[in-house]
Amino acid sequence: MMKDIRLDYTNIFSEVVGENNGLEDENIAALSRRANAIHKQLVKQRKSGVRPFYDLPYKVKEAKELIRVAKRVNGSFKNLVVLGIGGSALGTTALLTALGRPLRNSIPAKKRNGVKVYVADNIDPDEFGALLSTLKLEDTLFNVVSKSGSTAETMSQFMIVFELLKKKLGSKWKKHFIFTTDAKQGILRQIADRYKLKTFTVPDGVGGRFTALTPVCLFPVAAAGLDILGLLEGAARMDLRCRSALLKENPAYLFAAIHYLLDTSRGKTMTVMMPYSYRLKDVADWFRQLWAESLGKAQDFDGRRIHAGQTPIKALGATDQHSQVQLYVAGPFDKLVCFLEVEEHDTKIAIPEVFPDIPGISYLGGSSLNALMAIEKEGTEYALSVNNRPNMTIKIPQVNAHTIGQLLYMLEVSTAFAGELYRVDAFDQPGVEFGKQYAYAMMGRDGYEEKKGKYESEKVEKRKLL
Repeated sequence: MMKDIRLDYTNIFSEVVGENNGLEDENIAALSRRANAIHKQLVKQRKSGVRPFYDLPYKVKEAKELIRVAKRVNGSFKNLVVLGIGGSALGTTALLTALGRPLRNSIPAKKRNGVKVYVADNIDPDEFGALLSTLKLEDTLFNVVSKSGSTAETMSQFMIVFELLKKKLGSKWKKHFIFTTDAKQGILRQIADRYKLKTFTVPDGVGGRFTALTPVCLFPVAAAGLDILGLLEGAARMDLRCRSALLKENPAYLFAAIHYLLDTSRGKTMTVMMPYSYRLKDVADWFRQLWAESLGKAQDFDGRRIHAGQTPIKALGATDQHSQVQLYVAGPFDKLVCFLEVEEHDTKIAIPEVFPDIPGISYLGGSSLNALMAIEKEGTEYALSVNNRPNMTIKIPQVNAHTIGQLLYMLEVSTAFAGELYRVDAFDQPGVEFGKQYAYAMMGRDGYEEKKGKYESEKVEKRKLL
């Protein structure tokens, strides 16, 4: 039987970290009435189809079709490159790092169980140029991911690859693209229909940062030979655990409530996600977008200026004990730290009993990296707690498809619930749109001439440069 992830929130209470930094049971209990009302609202939205991300764990038929296509891809290609940015890339990267073996693309094909997968999530010319120069185009499939097909970064990459493939492969270029986009409209849909290209659909009503359990992420993960059905099973298991309106029975709601209360009543305006597992480092990166883009809003539901949202930070244990933890332990009292702790790693590495005559290191002999990692996490937790810094731990029995499905789904539901606590729309991103509009105008997109003139007139005429 698969085990559940658990939430250890012992160290967020005042009895551990002091009354100025911690909560009381009564603080959580006081949210119960609001939690019940919010739960009813979210259930209503789910039933009406307004929040379709809730039902993604049950799209098993669609997942099996992705697996079928992925097997065909594995028989025809050696590489898959995902062209996407933001939500079109972060979930894929998180899943590949968590479920694949570390350094997966360097493993021989017979041991890898799937194509090499690269996620080209940045338009930095040095990085993108290096990637293209290292790939044999005839062995490579490109998965272009954009619901609208107007994302400037992704479409620029697509246009570059489109031209390269046509020059290199002639009429065979069509076999080297799969689009993941809107079912009926948008620029990618228009191009796919024109050239009769293979496509997957981004479900309506599911924003980019909530697409971890859609073809956006599941197809490249399946092409890597990883267990996407297990992901859905784990997410479905978490969905059952999140059906309760009671904060202390619903891990997603409790996670959100703790963050909200520590932010709004204890000044914890930043939240640090710190996995003690290399395989979970990109989950923290994915969470940064989910939490920041969903909750960082200028206005509440009534149009009042509130400038809500915690700043999410990622760290990696034990690496960042030697870079960031000094600040977290001794710096401003403005952070909540959330550890991701893996209770059983897939690999166990013993530390040999050598150098017995050197006391400074001989004590390590006979132990293991696994034990050292666990103790390092305990040490950071202890250091934070005794210095009155609230912290909590998501305990993950093992890193596998089932637990990762649970984790990602819990954090998505937490985000939806937190949006209601802050009274902001967790599903839009007006701040992101400013940058997009600027790029459209300054790159010369039709219809943006007036905006270009406005932006140019607002530019600082004389920059101060040293």
